[in-house]
Amino acid sequence: MRKRTLVSVLFLFSLLFLLPDQARKLHANAEDSSDEVTDPPKVEEKLGGHGGLSTDSDVVHRESESISKKTLRSNAEKFEFQAEVSRLMDIIINSLYSNKDIFLRELISNASDALDKIRFLALTDKDVLGEGDTAKLEIQIKLDKAKKILSIRDRGIGMTKEDLIKNLGTIAKSGTSAFVEKMQSSGDLNLIGQFGVGFYSAYLVADYIEVISKHNDDIQHVWESKADGKFAVSEDTWNEPLGRGTEIRLHLRDEAGEYLEESKLKDLVKRYSEFINFPIQLWASKEVETEVPVEEDESTEDETETPSTEEEKEEDAEDEDGEKKKQKTKKVKETVYEWELLNDVKAIWLRSPKEVTEEEYTKFYHSLSKDFSEEKPMAWSHFNAEGDVEFKAVLYVPPKAPHDLYESYYNSNKANLKLYVRRVFISDEFDELLPKYLSFLKGLVDSDTLPLNVSREMLQQHSSLKTIKKKLIRKALDMIRKLAEEDPDEVHDDDKKDVEKSGEDDEKKGQYTKFWNEFGKSIKLGIIEDASNRNRLAKLLRFETTKSDGKLTSLDQYIKRMKKAQKDVFYITGSSKEQLEKSPFLERLIKKGYEVIFFTDPVDEYLMQYLMDYEDKKFQNVSKEGLKVGKDSKVKELKEAFKELTKWWKESLASENVDDVKISNRLADTPCVVVTSKFGWSANMERIMQSQTLSDANKQAYMRGKRVLEINPRHPIIKELKERVASDPEDESVKETAQLMYQTALIESGFILNDPKDFAGRIYNSVKSSMKISPDAVAEEEVEAEETETTEEAAAETKSDDLAGSGLNIEAEQVEEETPTKDEL
Repeated sequence: MRKRTLVSVLFLFSLLFLLPDQARKLHANAEDSSDEVTDPPKVEEKLGGHGGLSTDSDVVHRESESISKKTLRSNAEKFEFQAEVSRLMDIIINSLYSNKDIFLRELISNASDALDKIRFLALTDKDVLGEGDTAKLEIQIKLDKAKKILSIRDRGIGMTKEDLIKNLGTIAKSGTSAFVEKMQSSGDLNLIGQFGVGFYSAYLVADYIEVISKHNDDIQHVWESKADGKFAVSEDTWNEPLGRGTEIRLHLRDEAGEYLEESKLKDLVKRYSEFINFPIQLWASKEVETEVPVEEDESTEDETETPSTEEEKEEDAEDEDGEKKKQKTKKVKETVYEWELLNDVKAIWLRSPKEVTEEEYTKFYHSLSKDFSEEKPMAWSHFNAEGDVEFKAVLYVPPKAPHDLYESYYNSNKANLKLYVRRVFISDEFDELLPKYLSFLKGLVDSDTLPLNVSREMLQQHSSLKTIKKKLIRKALDMIRKLAEEDPDEVHDDDKKDVEKSGEDDEKKGQYTKFWNEFGKSIKLGIIEDASNRNRLAKLLRFETTKSDGKLTSLDQYIKRMKKAQKDVFYITGSSKEQLEKSPFLERLIKKGYEVIFFTDPVDEYLMQYLMDYEDKKFQNVSKEGLKVGKDSKVKELKEAFKELTKWWKESLASENVDDVKISNRLADTPCVVVTSKFGWSANMERIMQSQTLSDANKQAYMRGKRVLEINPRHPIIKELKERVASDPEDESVKETAQLMYQTALIESGFILNDPKDFAGRIYNSVKSSMKISPDAVAEEEVEAEETETTEEAAAETKSDDLAGSGLNIEAEQVEEETPTKDEL
């Protein structure tokens, strides 16, 4: 055993010595014939240069030599990527990025990271920043349209030679196959801050890239590659000294010419990098008017012939003898170039809410929402969230709702919330951070810790996203609740005196009413969709009632005004407040002093199917069965007294799908009404469903509630009907009256008649009876008279027939055109 163990140990040691160093970088010498370049290198003209430095003759000579042919410099140290070019480019173009525009966002983000690092080091050592222009922490973009070169420069921490090799080979070093496998397995590709991944997005628009970088601890180097499997790093002796930082030069593809336009770059920076901490400047052109002296040749051409009058000669003589004339000038337009700041809007969410003024919040809202009106947002909320996930956010309630807010509500993916990571814009085309019912809010979320995928374009299914969503919903609802609390019109009557003493701002008066008129439907949709926040949303509900005098009231105010013995919250649904105020269902409730809520929005019918209770109070639709209004000591006596009538009426309405006929406790002046079962559709809901474009009457039948006819035992018509039924239950006129009363009650209760013709016929028969007209009397039949031809054509035909009978050969057309005289005849 010992011998075997000793042999095994010796074998393992021998393997360790034999294994090659996999971490050693592969490179070829310049003398290698396979890496030799036929054309000497050429360097393009200085781009994004600062300080106005000029090149010497050697540099000019080198620039004339041929780097534009996209060949690597012969004196550079060569390296090979560990992955095939086809696999590498397939990942970049087809997998990592779906939008070419984001290359600029990635490069600016990397530049911002480099500036952050040098700024952090400067906190402990100010000397690292250097002096003069080198100490300015900024990002500069410059174009060379002639050579199709886009340059992005920063004065960040820069990269050493080792950093260039390591950072710009991130994808290759990790192994393309392993990288693809990791991406396909939906792993946590949290590669934000790794320079290589974002950098390689530049190959979406460029076929050749140069990276010039200077670190404080190293000399200036150039990294260059065509993404053809090789890249080269060499000492930079021909470009302008950077001082410190990095300059990336993109030699754009032919199809990427749009990125040579200043307007395109401005739009991209405004969209993706508007709130980067450091100034982003573009070397932009503009036309200005300047005055230039007029040439002597031009002035002589404009002169006229010698003066012909003595007065003109005298004036010229005075000019010559007097003071010297001012030199003539003219205005010309010329193009000048200067640095233009692109991100002038401050990221106010990074500051403390106490330090930001109302004017700054308003200005930021207009910039964020692209709303250039003078209206202020109704409310805003600025907060920092700490804990498992840290983020900063600003939310706004817009002054008006967009006209298409509720069009295609469930099919639309509109979202007004922008997501930033380290002040870099990621997306505004997802609704993962706010539910649909809060999609009217505008604002942004900025998180340094939010995990993203490698392209920064799609959010991972991560628990932190759910945490952010919960906090945003809470803050949004608190913001809306605060808007209501600060509105003087929303204060309870008992608290009005305190508010008047506190001098409430008049600008806040009526703000919540305005909010409700614009976005009230969203709150109702939230109650339907968001069960976890249903109670919070219910506090934000507003409506009119029988006691609100045309003003909006809340559930809390309603409950505060409830009668002591009242257990339920009473409401009624319909198409308009005016219609509901005349509803027979409210008669007895109003007489007894109960308050009833008016719900007139079609969505209210769906809303009340989810809002079953509030503060231990149940909701009761007064048009449905189960209504309890106080106690009536004579209920049992009335039921017994009208037992025969209710039984007879139910049998006579058997064909009308009437479930029962009962004594009503909700009527005062109306003889009868039709109510539905507690869990079935109300009359208003039936009307809404029947008006749907794709409604199916057969499928809706099972949802219709059973109808119950409730009669008013104190009404004279009901009393008389009771007597007639008792004397002769088979009397046809009594049956006709009972049927007509039921159909009338259906209409008054809000239902749609299945057979309007039958109802109209009964009404006409009733009118005949009241006017003592025989029921068998019918309308007189119209006497048909012979039709006579009176048209011009008929008259012409008659004339032509007469002429033909008199022997004249005249065509009908000629008769129409020429009327013969008596002499001609």
